[in-house]
Amino acid sequence: MTSRLHILLAGAALWVLAGQAAHAAEPKAQIRGEIDAELRRKLEQAVGQVDAAPSSRFEARRRARGAMEAAEALLRSEGYYQSALQDEVEGEDKPVAIITVTPGRRFMLSDVHINWSAPPPDADTARATFEDIQLKPGEPGRAADVLAAEGRIVATLTREGYADARAEPRRVVVDHASFTVQPNFNIASGALVRLDGIQVRTRGPTNPDWVANLAPWTKGDRYDPEDVAELERRLLDTGVYDGVGVSLAPIEETDAEGLRPVVVSLADRPRSLLEAGATYSTAEGAGVDVFQTRYNRFGRAATLKYGGRFASIDSRLGGEASFPHWRRPGRTLKLSSYLVNEQTDAYDRSAITVSADLSQRIGKTSYFTYGLGVDAGQYTEYRFDPVTQAPITFDRDLAILTGRAIAFMDRSNDPLDPTRGFRLYVSAQPTAVAGEDTVLFLKTEGQATAYLPLQDGAKTVLAGRARIGSIIGGEELTVPSDRLFYSGGGGSVRGYSYQSINPRLPNNKPRGGLSLFETSLEVRRDIGEKFQAVAFVDAGAIGFQETPNLTNMRYGAGVGVRYKLPFGPVRADVAFPLNKREGDSGFQLYISIGQAF
Repeated sequence: MTSRLHILLAGAALWVLAGQAAHAAEPKAQIRGEIDAELRRKLEQAVGQVDAAPSSRFEARRRARGAMEAAEALLRSEGYYQSALQDEVEGEDKPVAIITVTPGRRFMLSDVHINWSAPPPDADTARATFEDIQLKPGEPGRAADVLAAEGRIVATLTREGYADARAEPRRVVVDHASFTVQPNFNIASGALVRLDGIQVRTRGPTNPDWVANLAPWTKGDRYDPEDVAELERRLLDTGVYDGVGVSLAPIEETDAEGLRPVVVSLADRPRSLLEAGATYSTAEGAGVDVFQTRYNRFGRAATLKYGGRFASIDSRLGGEASFPHWRRPGRTLKLSSYLVNEQTDAYDRSAITVSADLSQRIGKTSYFTYGLGVDAGQYTEYRFDPVTQAPITFDRDLAILTGRAIAFMDRSNDPLDPTRGFRLYVSAQPTAVAGEDTVLFLKTEGQATAYLPLQDGAKTVLAGRARIGSIIGGEELTVPSDRLFYSGGGGSVRGYSYQSINPRLPNNKPRGGLSLFETSLEVRRDIGEKFQAVAFVDAGAIGFQETPNLTNMRYGAGVGVRYKLPFGPVRADVAFPLNKREGDSGFQLYISIGQAF
C-alpha cells in the first residue's frame, strides 16, 4: 500500500510539472533596441504573452505585427510620437517573432488650456480648478496624465458645487517641430447648484421631517458631494435600512429660485427579528439567549430589543431602546432596564438596573458618551478581613447611582481586523452607594491599542495593548463587589479563566481589587489569502491600593489561528498560564469573532 501511494504521488507530481511546462507562458514577440529598463518593462507588458511558441513563420509574422501595433500604441501614450518600429521573424524550424524599437525623442507638455462652455464657473472656482490640473510644462506628455487631469477638473467642479459638470471632447495638439504636447480641455461646468429640501421615497414608516433634520446643509447652500455622502452615512448608521440612496434630483426639478432637492430612497430591513443562541464554556458554563428586536419604530429609526439571557454566570431579563440622531445628528439615546442575576466566584448579585446614555459620534469611528445608571438589589459578597486575615461572607441591600463619561478614539483602519493605527478609550464613573453602607468613589479606566505593519501589504502585524484602572475614594470592603476590578479570560489575560488573575482569598475565591494593569503583545502573520497565525503574550495584575501593584503579575502565552471572512476574522486561541497557581487550568481555549483587540 505504501509503495503504491508513493507511485501515485510521484505520478501526480510529474503530471503537474508537465502541465506547468506545457502551459509556460512566453512573450508574444521579443523586443530589441536601445530602451531604458522601465520603458522596456511597459512594452513587454503591452505586447503580452502566449502559451506556446509559433507553429510556423506565418504565425510568427502575425504575432510580430500584432505586437508592433500594441508597442506603437504604448509608445504614443508615453509621449513617443516619432518612434520607429520594425517587425521581423528569425529562424526556420523554430521561428521567433521580433520587433525592433527605436523610441525617438520624447514629447513634453506645453501650456495647458481650459475652454469653458457657457456659462463658465465663477472666478474662484475656475482658479481652483486650474490649480488642481497638476500638469506642468516640461513634463512627459503621457496620455494617462492628460486623462487624469481631465477627471480632476470635473471632480473639482463637482466639489465646488457644479454638480452637472462634464468634459466635452478634448483637443490635444502634438507639435512635431517643437516636440510638445498641448492639452486643450473643453469643459461644460453647468450652473452652480444650490440645494433645496429633501424628497423621501420609502414604503416604510420613516418620518420625512426626521430625515430632513439629518441633512448637513441648509436651504440655499452650495451642493457638496461630501454633504450628500454624510447624510447617507447617517442613515446607514441607524442599522434599520437594507438600502440607502441619496442623490441630487434631476436638473428639470430646479425651482424658480434655482434650488434643487435631494432625493433619499430608503429600503427598510425586516421590521422584526427573533434571535436565539446557545453558548458553552468550561470556564463560564452554559448559556441561552432569546431576544426580539423591532426596527424603525416611531418613524425615526428607533430600535427596541427585549428578551433574556439565562446563563451560569450572568442571567438577565429586560430590554433596551435605541434612538439614533436624538435631537441632533450623530447623537444616540439609549435606555435600558434589566433584572439581573449574577453568580460568580467573587460575588452573587440579584438586582434591577435602569440606565440612560447619550453617545455623540465624532467623525466616522470616534465618540463620547455620558449618562446615568441606577442599580438596586441584594449582594452576597466574599471578602477578605484585613484584621483577622480570614475570608468573610456578608449580604447587603444596596442602591447604586453611577454617572458615566466615556471617550473613544479610533484611528485604526478596520474595526474587526486592524493592521495599522491606534485606538484610545478612557472612562470615569463617579458612584454613590446607599443602603446598608454609604460610599462615594470614582472608578477610572483607560486602554490604548496600537497596530504596526512590519511588511508591505501588512502581511505581518505587531499589535499591542495596555489597560490601566483605579478606584479613588473607596475601600476594598465598602465598594460593591461588582465595581471592583477583576482580570482573566479571553478579553484580558488569556491562559487564565474568568476572574482568576486576581489574588485568592484563603477559601480560593478571587479577591476584587482597587486597581488594575493589563498588557498584551501579538504578532499576526498572514498565511495565504484566508488564514493568519498569531503568537501572543498577555500579562495582568490586580492591586489593593489606588495605584496598580505590579509585584503580583500573572503571565499567559499562546498561539492562535484566524480564518478571514468578508466581515472579519474568526479567531481561535489556545493559551497557557506561565506562572500557574494551584487551581489554575493547564490551558484555556477561546473562540470568537474579530481579533482579540
